[in-house]
Amino acid sequence: MRVKATSLLVTVTGRDRPGIAARVFDALSRPDQGTGALSVIDVEQVRIHGRLLLTAEVTAEVTAEVDAGENGAASPVDAVRRVLEQALARGEGARRGGPESTRGADDLVVDVTVVDAGRDAHVPASRRHLVTVLAPELDARILAEVFECIASAGGNVDRIVRLSSYPVTSYELAVTCEDPVRLRRDLGNEAAKLSIDVAVQRDGLHRRAKHLIVLDADSTLLRGEVIDMLAERAGCAAEVASVTEAAMAGRMEFGPALKKRLGYLTGLDAAAVGEVADALVLAPGARTLVRTLKRLGYVTAVVSGGFAEVIAPLVSGLGIDLLAANTLEVVDGRLTGRIIGELIDRAGKAAALERFAREAGVPLAQTIAVGDGANDVDMLERAGLGIAFNAKPSVREAADTALSVPYLDAILFLLGISREEIEAADLDQEG
Repeated sequence: MRVKATSLLVTVTGRDRPGIAARVFDALSRPDQGTGALSVIDVEQVRIHGRLLLTAEVTAEVTAEVDAGENGAASPVDAVRRVLEQALARGEGARRGGPESTRGADDLVVDVTVVDAGRDAHVPASRRHLVTVLAPELDARILAEVFECIASAGGNVDRIVRLSSYPVTSYELAVTCEDPVRLRRDLGNEAAKLSIDVAVQRDGLHRRAKHLIVLDADSTLLRGEVIDMLAERAGCAAEVASVTEAAMAGRMEFGPALKKRLGYLTGLDAAAVGEVADALVLAPGARTLVRTLKRLGYVTAVVSGGFAEVIAPLVSGLGIDLLAANTLEVVDGRLTGRIIGELIDRAGKAAALERFAREAGVPLAQTIAVGDGANDVDMLERAGLGIAFNAKPSVREAADTALSVPYLDAILFLLGISREEIEAADLDQEG
C-alpha cells in the first residue's frame, strides 16, 4: 500500500472564545481513518475585535486510495474538515470527558485546502524584510499605494501588524523581496509623494540582540538649539541663529561655524549656562523613548555638538548611560568663546558612536543613530540604522530612514515595538 504525505492548510474563522485552539489541536493530534498521522508544520493566529483567524499547516500521511477518494474513502481534505467541525461542535466539557455543550460551532467556519509545502519554505534571510509605514493618518488610499509599490518592486506582503493608532498610525509589514535596494528606493519615492514615513529593514535575530542607540541633542532629544538659547542671553540671537542654520543645512562646516558662534558669546556670564540648562525642553516622546529602551536593555547615549555643562544634568536625569559633548572654557566666571578638550563635530560624532559601541560590546550593525543636522551625517551612515529626525533633505538622503513626525518615541515603532507593549510596560512598572 503506497503512502504519501499531503500538506494541508487549515483555517478556522469566526467569533473567538476560550478553548477553540485547544479543540483544534486536540482533534489534529488524533489519527483518523481518513487522515492517518498528522504533523503540525506552522501555526499563526490573529484576533481582531473578537473575531478569530487561526491557520495551521499540517501534513497528512494518506494512502493513494484515500488521496483519490476511491472506494468511498474521504479525501484528506474532507476528513480533516470533518474531524475539526465535530471537535468545534463540542464544548470544553466534552473535550475533557464531560457532557457535550448545547452550543454548536455555527459561527465558526473551517476551511481545509491542499498547499504546496515547498512554496514558502526556507526563504533566505536576504529576502526577508520589515517595512514600517507611519503617518499621522493612514487611510485606504495611502495603504493601496504602498502595497502597489511593494508589488511593483517584486515584493510580497506576508504579514501585517498594527503597531500604533496614536499619536501616529503605524503598521509593520513582513515582506519577501528579491531586490531590497529597489524596494527601499521605490518606497522612499512613494513616501515622499504621499507625505508619509516608510522604513525598510532586514528581518532577523539582530532585532532581539543587545543594541546601542545614540541620540543627537539639539533639535532631536531637545526642542531647539542650546547655543541659540545662550545667544539670546548674550543679545546676539539673530547673528548666532543665522550661522546655526547654515551649519545645520550643510552650507558651513561645523567647526568654523561653532568657532564663529562662540565668538559672539565671549564674555557671557557663566551663570547663563545654568539658566539655559534649567530651561531645556525635551522633544515630545523623549522620556517614553528612553524609558522603554532602557527596559529592553538598550545602551543609551547622547552625542552632541552642544555643551556638556548644559545638557549633562538632563541626560543624567533621564538615566542615559553615555554622553559626549563639547566643553565650554570659562575664565573668571565668563565664557571665553572657546572650548577645551576634544571637538565633537561631524567626525567627532561618528568617532563617539564607534567608541561607545566598543565600550558597550555592541557591533556597529546593532547600533542606532538619530539626528537632524549635517554634522550628524557621518554618524547616521556609520550606524547599523541611521534615522533622520525632522531633518533637512540632504540628511534624509544619507540616513537609512527618516521620521517627519514630531514625536521622538515614534522611533519605537521602527523597532517593531507597539504602543500596546509600551503602555503595558508602563503599567507593570507602576504596579
